[in-house]
Amino acid sequence: MTHATLPTPPSTTAEWGPEDIAQVEDSARRFIREEVAAHLNDWEEAGEFPRSLYQRAADLGWLGLGYPEAFGGTPAPWALRNAMTIALARTGGSGGLMASLFSHNIGLPPVVRHGSAALQAKVIPDVLAGKKIAALAITEPGGGTDVSALKTTARREGDEYVVDGEKTFITSGMRADWITVAVRTDLVNKGPMGISMLMVPGDAVGLSRSPLKKMGWLCSDTAQLRFDGVRVPVGNLVGEEGSGFKIILTNFNGERLSMAAMALGFAECCYDEALAWAQQRKTFGTALIDHQTIRHKFMDMKMRIESTRAWLNAVSARADAGDRGEKSAKGAEWVAQVCLLKNHATQTMQFCADQGVQILGGMGFMRGTACERIYREVKVMMIGGGAEEIMKELASRQLGL
Repeated sequence: MTHATLPTPPSTTAEWGPEDIAQVEDSARRFIREEVAAHLNDWEEAGEFPRSLYQRAADLGWLGLGYPEAFGGTPAPWALRNAMTIALARTGGSGGLMASLFSHNIGLPPVVRHGSAALQAKVIPDVLAGKKIAALAITEPGGGTDVSALKTTARREGDEYVVDGEKTFITSGMRADWITVAVRTDLVNKGPMGISMLMVPGDAVGLSRSPLKKMGWLCSDTAQLRFDGVRVPVGNLVGEEGSGFKIILTNFNGERLSMAAMALGFAECCYDEALAWAQQRKTFGTALIDHQTIRHKFMDMKMRIESTRAWLNAVSARADAGDRGEKSAKGAEWVAQVCLLKNHATQTMQFCADQGVQILGGMGFMRGTACERIYREVKVMMIGGGAEEIMKELASRQLGL
């Protein structure tokens, strides 16, 4: 089965046009329909999808989208990246597939922005080529969103760090070849300034992994990690010691923007499936869609979907402008917008999943429908990357309230 790869990259990311976006969307839709749809339920039951899918996504140019050409990537604006994300989510309706297949998008950016040239060369190209899998490990069993209180330690001994501690809810945690780990390098002074980031190889001695059973994202290999005297070269430090907290906060912005795009695609997926069902399902001698109350449900869904799309486009346009060097495009107010957008998008997903299941009726309660799967996955979208309550508090602080 063949698909068009990415269009020929322009000289600058600003030159990507509507035709390029349409080509990426079409490729994403065909990929899901021809290579994923028939197998997705089996992958959900198995708790993982074939590792060969990473290579397939790399061949299509998707894993490198938004990364520097020097590492084998393709610089691209958020507008293009979001289009691919939305198309994949809308057609496939599987958060587990997308979370693991693109886990490098939260694991690699710290290395791209702050890693040494040697570390970048060792890690990034193989991941973008689909040969290695990257993951991010921040959350701890007793910590959750409170990053500044993390307890995993990295003690310096000569030319190595010795890592001890635990991480949990780690996407791609069972199969990751590279894990970007938040650690505490200042063992005396507690708080955010003592946090650093380390790249830990997946085959490191002393690293053990345990699979986690979840409500949703079933085909994502999610794990709890234990570091028991894991030795990591000092050269695997990302940035400087003590700079980890700031790196993490910056990384969250991109993760939340991507999650908003995913949530929009999933909301549209629920709308599409419910509409197809309502048009062919008959009750009391007439199609379900002919009932006014059902049509109003679709309009309630549509209203939330279109408001999410407009907000996502506006926030993404500012992100692209900031990436091009327009300093006024980003800032505290933009960070607040990202946080609130993430909440709005996931609430839209929640509403559409709920309405979709309701419209499908008994079929909406059955495994195998997209609405049922998305209904189970919505909560991790509302919690992951920063829970709703944290998003509101962070946004209010960014706005000076």
